Amino acid sequence: MARRLTLIQNISKYKYLYLIGVPGMVFFLIFKYLPMLGIVIAFEDYSPVKGVWSSNWVGIKHFDYLFGDPKFWRILRNTLSISGLSLLILFPAPILLALMMNEVRNQIYKRFIQTLVFFPHFLSWVIVISLSYFFLSSEEGIINKLIASLNGTRISFLLQDVFIYPILMLQGLWKEVGWNIIIYLAAIAGINPTLYEAATIDGAGRLAQIRHITIPSIIPTIVILFILSLSNILEVNFEQVLLMQNAVTLHMTEVIDTYVYKIGVREGKFSYSTAVGVFKSFVGLIAVLAANRLIRRTGHEGIW
Repeated sequence: MARRLTLIQNISKYKYLYLIGVPGMVFFLIFKYLPMLGIVIAFEDYSPVKGVWSSNWVGIKHFDYLFGDPKFWRILRNTLSISGLSLLILFPAPILLALMMNEVRNQIYKRFIQTLVFFPHFLSWVIVISLSYFFLSSEEGIINKLIASLNGTRISFLLQDVFIYPILMLQGLWKEVGWNIIIYLAAIAGINPTLYEAATIDGAGRLAQIRHITIPSIIPTIVILFILSLSNILEVNFEQVLLMQNAVTLHMTEVIDTYVYKIGVREGKFSYSTAVGVFKSFVGLIAVLAANRLIRRTGHEGIW
């Protein structure tokens, strides 16, 4: 009862802040929480004619088939490989870029660089993949034309296993790094400037200030974004991977998202694809809980 009164008093005291948060709460309620009722489809032999509540109940039949399918484990390996590389390469890249951009003193040049790296985020993946084919195609690609002009042997970048993951990483790096640095630049902008002034008086150079002031000050932001990234450990960019797939590299680029699309939308196996989605959500939940607990044990503040 006391806790309920405290909540009511808190809402009364900060009513305008809660009012601002209402649209966000409504959004999550309608588009995030209510659709979770559809999870029941994973335990049914769902029929669009009968509907969710009248379809035949089959229990964990779809999960049994999922974990017994050798193809699924290959797809899971591909998904973890791509998402793992993304965490290793794409996660730290905007941090390093934000630190470097923060050291640029010429504001005109700094804004130009910000615009240059930020602009690709607004391009669709169709355009990004088209540009990749424009540069890397074995017949019409600019790079292969240059190699041929130097009497070299053309390289099938898009048809060789050794190149497919590096290409995916370069595409993601070019397209998304500019968007992600906004968060880190905002965190850096919030650092108390008197800390830098005191460090300058003590004789600390720019590298020492970055090491002892800037990085420690943005670690809470880095930690939170890292934990949130782990929630998507089985998520890859669906459009990017689907558009990069071909018959030769399919064994490396077939991931959970494209698999669900093919069996759920094309083949109409709604219950099975929902079971795969439930598995993804469960793994993401475990990853977040484990990461948050580990972070708190190291002395940093997690999400909760």
